[in-house]
Amino acid sequence: MENGISKTGNSQLDQEIQQWLLYDKNPKTVSAVEKLLEDGAVETLKKCFSSRMEFGTAGLRAAMGPGTAFMNDLTIIQTTQGFCCYLEESFGNLKERGVVIGYDARAHPASGGSSKKFAQLAAAVFTGRGVPVHLFSDITPTPFVPFTVAHLGLCAGIMITASHNPKQDNGYKVYWENSAQIVPPHDEGISKAIEENLEPWPESWNTEADLKNPLLKDPYEEIHIQYFKAIQKHCFHRELNKSSKVKIVHTSVHGVGHTFVQSAFKAFDLHPPYAVAEQKDPDPEFPTVKYPNPEEGEGVLTLSFSLAETEGATVVLANDPDVDRLAVAEKQESGEWRLFSGNELGALLGWWSFYCWKEQNPDVGAVKNVYMLASTVSSKILRAIAIKEGFHFEETLTGFKWMGNRARDLLGEDKTVLFAFEEAIGYMCSPAVLDKDGVSAAAIAGEMVCYLAAKSKSLSHQLTTIYEEYGYHLSKNSYFICHDQDVIRSLFERLRNYSDGKNSYPSKCGIFSITAVRDLTTGYDSNQPDDKAILPTSRSSQMITFTFSNGGVATMRTSGTEPKIKYYTELCAAPGNSDLEHLKKELDQLVDAIIENFFEPKKNKLQPKPE
Repeated sequence: MENGISKTGNSQLDQEIQQWLLYDKNPKTVSAVEKLLEDGAVETLKKCFSSRMEFGTAGLRAAMGPGTAFMNDLTIIQTTQGFCCYLEESFGNLKERGVVIGYDARAHPASGGSSKKFAQLAAAVFTGRGVPVHLFSDITPTPFVPFTVAHLGLCAGIMITASHNPKQDNGYKVYWENSAQIVPPHDEGISKAIEENLEPWPESWNTEADLKNPLLKDPYEEIHIQYFKAIQKHCFHRELNKSSKVKIVHTSVHGVGHTFVQSAFKAFDLHPPYAVAEQKDPDPEFPTVKYPNPEEGEGVLTLSFSLAETEGATVVLANDPDVDRLAVAEKQESGEWRLFSGNELGALLGWWSFYCWKEQNPDVGAVKNVYMLASTVSSKILRAIAIKEGFHFEETLTGFKWMGNRARDLLGEDKTVLFAFEEAIGYMCSPAVLDKDGVSAAAIAGEMVCYLAAKSKSLSHQLTTIYEEYGYHLSKNSYFICHDQDVIRSLFERLRNYSDGKNSYPSKCGIFSITAVRDLTTGYDSNQPDDKAILPTSRSSQMITFTFSNGGVATMRTSGTEPKIKYYTELCAAPGNSDLEHLKKELDQLVDAIIENFFEPKKNKLQPKPE
């Protein structure tokens, strides 16, 4: 709005734009907005300014570009100002303890935004307020930030990354003083503080002065040494590692992982993995992959398989760009490559963690102090192992923030937390980092591979051994796309009122009988004496779990960041039931019944997951 004349025909939108132009000092985003105004691109301006990114327990994640709805210099400053104020209210000693900030290699030339620049702006906000900042001088894996929070006893940590998202995205991930990701009510408190501190403070833009600020420290060298010293505690077969002839390929998928995984292998005295040259160095364009996510499967690993064939390697390790996840593939006797699912790798790493612990702890009674964790949508294989071996297994809500916080509580009670995982290829193999960590997981997986090879066993053989001993756990997960919130709401409400009664959940799904229901939207759990769920509940998201009489478990939930209704199914067979083909067929039938009876995709016009 200029001289009282509306530029867009929407006074609220004009007001947002004018405030933006008043606050923003990035010439690229300023000129981009001015050009949109000149062109009369009202719909595009609405996308940029009609909403503000919502700060949640996962922080922020959005595309880079101009406006309040995107990641850019100004929204980073505003977010950090709010976070700083919230920390000031929460900690009386913030100016003594300080914070840590790390960043990946993402960049967006069109808007002048990059992870490094965002990290420097965030640092300037804190130092301008008199708060010490440990700002990494170079790109770093996400796990290094929570490790630094714990190692230096800081109040909080910030990681600028969009992990495995498409190249245009970036994110702002927050850790609390306990070195775990934030959980409610911190997200609401931070969000409120952001809204109250939108006008940039004078020092917030001054990154040049901040680089000379005595409050700014570089933790890179110290943390690099201390992190690898910490994970070495999980190396149990050093001599075997030195002599192993196993060949392993590693790809960092154009992310920051190459240097750190090489160092992790060195810390374990493992032979260096062969690096995929085309993907070894950080590249924000991710030129060789459609999506930089190893979870997407073979397309991301094509170059890895090619290098493995050339070098005679039998195992491929892949990290996502910020190195908090790990994927593993193995060449089979048939010559084909097998990419393990997140649940399968969780079974292998969970077994390995317990096997190594047991070797080091012959006292039978000590097992009662041991815990493993998994998210509620992940495989129940750890539960089966725990029942037979005598340690404790706990489920948490989805997201490593819940596992990290629960692990911290248990460690505070002098419990041993051996392992935690989620099916989305996230693994916590060491309590040195209370989050998923693809660096330590890569080295620990490497040692496991070498150990099994010395016993003439492959990962696939060992996985079969685990299933035969503890019971087959077969998973089948996918999702439907739905942009209509009303359709999603009615779909879940129909499940809650299947017979037009209050909380009358279905007792059958096709031919399959339902024995238990847990609804973490409403707080209902039929397995509890008072029908009240033990796990935290949230009215803002949909999540229902059905347990079936045949050992099947199915969870339906909405995504917090995408227009998806996800489903996670698993058939848990008793030990001794090795009729694999029958079990696979039964799981397929169960999934078909769930889709037909619960999702009704044609009626609800749901789009299936793209092939």
